[in-house]
Amino acid sequence: MEHRWPAGSRIGVRVRAGTVTAALVVDGRPKSQATVRVTGTGDPAVTDLLCELGSRAAVESVVWELSDVLAPATSGTRVAVLRIAPRRPVSPALGHHPAPLVRSLVGRQAVVRGGHDLFGTELTLLDVDAAIREARAAREEGFEALAVTATGAVGCAEHELRAAEIIAEELGPDFPVSLSHQVGALGLLERENATTLNASLLGVAERVVQGFHAALAEHGLSVASYLTQNDGTLMTAEEAVRFPILTVGSGPTNSMRGACALAGLTDALVIDVGGTSSDVGILVDGFPRESSAAVEVGGVRTNFRMPDLISIGLGGGTVVRPGPEGPRVGPDSVGYRVVDESLVRGGQTLTLSDISVRAGRLTGFGDVSRLSGVDSSVVSDALAWVDERIQVMCERMKASRAELPLIAVGGGSHLVPDVVTGASEVLRPEHYSVANAFGAAIAEASGAVDRVYRYEPKGRGACLAEARELASAAAVRAGADPDRLRITSVHEVPLSYLPGRACRVQVKAAGPLAGAAR
Repeated sequence: MEHRWPAGSRIGVRVRAGTVTAALVVDGRPKSQATVRVTGTGDPAVTDLLCELGSRAAVESVVWELSDVLAPATSGTRVAVLRIAPRRPVSPALGHHPAPLVRSLVGRQAVVRGGHDLFGTELTLLDVDAAIREARAAREEGFEALAVTATGAVGCAEHELRAAEIIAEELGPDFPVSLSHQVGALGLLERENATTLNASLLGVAERVVQGFHAALAEHGLSVASYLTQNDGTLMTAEEAVRFPILTVGSGPTNSMRGACALAGLTDALVIDVGGTSSDVGILVDGFPRESSAAVEVGGVRTNFRMPDLISIGLGGGTVVRPGPEGPRVGPDSVGYRVVDESLVRGGQTLTLSDISVRAGRLTGFGDVSRLSGVDSSVVSDALAWVDERIQVMCERMKASRAELPLIAVGGGSHLVPDVVTGASEVLRPEHYSVANAFGAAIAEASGAVDRVYRYEPKGRGACLAEARELASAAAVRAGADPDRLRITSVHEVPLSYLPGRACRVQVKAAGPLAGAAR
């Protein structure tokens, strides 16, 4: 009998650029009651999926994870960078970063006078005439987007907003503009880098989102559409078109959120093992712990929120080469082609999946008799290499000696041993192989604020209340139900070198999507 999903169901779709597409349907209950997995390459796999689901789904929303599709390497857009500062800077935009990337992204750089300090005090008037000249120059030179960064914009965005008005007046209201106070946090250079990367993705993000909307319409799915962010939450498709950089790196966080829900845990280590690499992170109160350090994207230092992860080239498709001094494992991999190229599947390449089959960790994947020529010492040495690296990754991720459960997810998680030193237990929950798509399907919307406050004379309570309101408003804009919002984290970092009991305040709010089943 054909299964029909109940009303209020949600589709979670994971798309990898040119590799694997996975998807499932979540029906609103704690665990997915029915799943569909589609494996293939490119758009045909997505189209097949929508044909499969669209004909029989009472679906309220579709959530896409496109972190590999919306990446700086996929964009051919060169942007003009406009910095608003009280004086000419020493460091240019994307300075000290990979030259090929800089040349491919940044076509023009300019500085105009203006800017505020961290508390919102204007340092100098905005040079409106210079901003007009730069907008016109960007048009004349044919740039497709502008990135605007002003000093102190996280405390007062007045000059960035005025610059955006000027650009709209000169270049039209639809000209793509990325403003730093909407993208990054404290730290001028890192914020400018993040804003530049975001501007370079604006065009490709719009094309990708329009393409998937067209696919939904073609298959009769008139539903809300969301994209996953790199903090484990969602944003509307409209917001994602404006801030595509926030989707980069969302794959591991979706896996962690999916692992959290599938295992019924809120605090745990999570390892996501794919065909090429493994990521280890830690869940705190159900969300991935965020990195406190500057994060590099394509070799560029940025300061938007990213998960605290350790990654290594270890996956089911990792190539194993026997040798007189022991096997050499990796770093290359056959990736998703492991289903065709591994020895047990009739291929010609010895992979870690073959090793796992021979050791009994993976069953039902292929013909173990095809491994008769593989020496047992190669198997034991390769597994020892795998086990040691998984243990080291988990130990490095923990903040204390206390043991935590380890949740193993991903198609290559058969490589994770049943016992890992430092972990209280190893869990492989139901649907572990599609935890990424599951995490996308059950994700919530969120908003965050990161700014500096003076607690005197306004008072600490009033400052924190304002930050909570700003974070909640951002979550609502991202699609959260305003009646079910909650504050998930509040961090205060005193800045003793600044007057007025200055403190950096970071607040995050999250909640179910508006209209989602209660």
